[in-house]
Amino acid sequence: MPKNRGADLLVNAFEKQAVTTIFTLSGNHIMPIFDAVIERHIRLIHTRHEAAAVHMADCFSRLTGKVGIAMVTGGPGHANAVSALYTALMAEAPVILLSGHAPNNQLGKGAFQEIRQADIAAPLCKASWTCAGSEFLSADFHLACQIALAGRPGPVHLSLPSDALENTFVGEESAQASPSAPKALNLHPLAPNTKITDEIISLLQQAKKPLILSGASAAHTHEARYQELGRLLQIPCIAMQSPRGIADPSLGSFTEIIEQADLVLLLNKRVDFTLKFAATPPFAKETRFIQLESDPEEIQRAKSALKERLVISSQADLLPSIEALIQTTQSKPATLLQDPNWYSSVQAAISYRPTSWKTAESKTPQRVHPANALLPLQAILDSHPDSILVADGGEIGQWAQACLHAPHRVLNGVAGSIGASIPFAVAAAITKPNVPVVAVLGDGTFGFHSAEFDTAVRHQAPFIAVIGNDACWNAEYQIQLREYGQERAKGCDLLPTRYDQVCVAFGGAGELVTQAEDVIPAAVRLQESQLPACLNILIEGLPAPNLKRPN
Repeated sequence: MPKNRGADLLVNAFEKQAVTTIFTLSGNHIMPIFDAVIERHIRLIHTRHEAAAVHMADCFSRLTGKVGIAMVTGGPGHANAVSALYTALMAEAPVILLSGHAPNNQLGKGAFQEIRQADIAAPLCKASWTCAGSEFLSADFHLACQIALAGRPGPVHLSLPSDALENTFVGEESAQASPSAPKALNLHPLAPNTKITDEIISLLQQAKKPLILSGASAAHTHEARYQELGRLLQIPCIAMQSPRGIADPSLGSFTEIIEQADLVLLLNKRVDFTLKFAATPPFAKETRFIQLESDPEEIQRAKSALKERLVISSQADLLPSIEALIQTTQSKPATLLQDPNWYSSVQAAISYRPTSWKTAESKTPQRVHPANALLPLQAILDSHPDSILVADGGEIGQWAQACLHAPHRVLNGVAGSIGASIPFAVAAAITKPNVPVVAVLGDGTFGFHSAEFDTAVRHQAPFIAVIGNDACWNAEYQIQLREYGQERAKGCDLLPTRYDQVCVAFGGAGELVTQAEDVIPAAVRLQESQLPACLNILIEGLPAPNLKRPN
């Protein structure tokens, strides 16, 4: 084949951006790219569903801080992939979705699988457009990477018409992106000025019970520097990434801390449902807020919600803000006036878990209490300094976040969407080989992407998928019980399926557990198999924990 097709130019652009891994599902429109990648140092991780490819790229980006690439075919392939962009968007994950597309020279003529792909993806992306021709491929991809990483990170979509990929290219590549690409974007890191950081540090040091809150990016990409800021200031720095918001079980009894805070610094943290819209309660009427935010729309949202309680608001990106605040803190003498017990009391509240969990027993025979199903698995995560916890699902996902911790967490996040955990786990095992990966998910979640066990087997990506099997869509069932009563709880029943045997059928390993004492022996055997594995635990269907320390 000729080596100067549009597809070859695009793969050259991949290499210039140091792309080494692409999560993909093949299809007509993108076959030229598959051919162009041969003999290049780029892995194609071939998935079983387009949405799974996006979820895997999402996980890759969170674990590496780099752009994650998902590549799918056009039409229905693109449509399948789009739903997964929402999880990446809310997780602030820099993902590029590359979709094959009907050829430019056939648009409007009823081309094969012709749909308005860029319009479909646009609400779920920072930017979405269609490449205008071969000469724009490199510039378009470069711009997509820049946009994904700039400001608040997030997904970008680029459609690739098949004639742009197939045509032999003669001439000069364009230095500019396609005419339909976004214009006038600020792609340079934006830092707060010295005057503002001086004022912010002074206010934080004068507060008695200050908090620093951030969103998902601070929980993965910038976690080390974010926590360094907290250590220097002796102010709790909390990254929020759960759909339960301030009631996130991984944050223990955090709601009582929110009620006491007198000053809150929001570092790229949206004033949204996760903060109860900063209403009073849960925040005290006297609580003041400071905001450093990359997105002008979020600045306006905060001003509208907080009004006079917002004492400082400035546009700045997350990492430059953290670095500027660290530098200012290091240059100013310590004048902390806060309650000397505040920092430790916040840590104690976040660490709180009921002691009764260790001895909790299920009230249903041959079923395991969720805490007893999960707490033993901490031994697996503690066996390696780089271990990874993946959590997904409704109630069981919240139990997992309350019971388990790891150096790396990959969650379904603020989106609250379910189904991503098996693709997440596959990508985690590929991205960080020879590291324990424990993915906790519900039996409902298993049904979304169970075929990705095949992907894991083919790519030799071992992990343990822990199924909390209560034969129920339990999150919805708990809502029905609470809102309508048990007699009107309908449409949530599932079968106690042998998901472990499903995994074995795909070439993995599996075990069924019905007693708490069998959890860790079964998990160890599965880990030693070095295969993608399913630990199917029949559990008691309990609501997610709502933690609050006793008075």
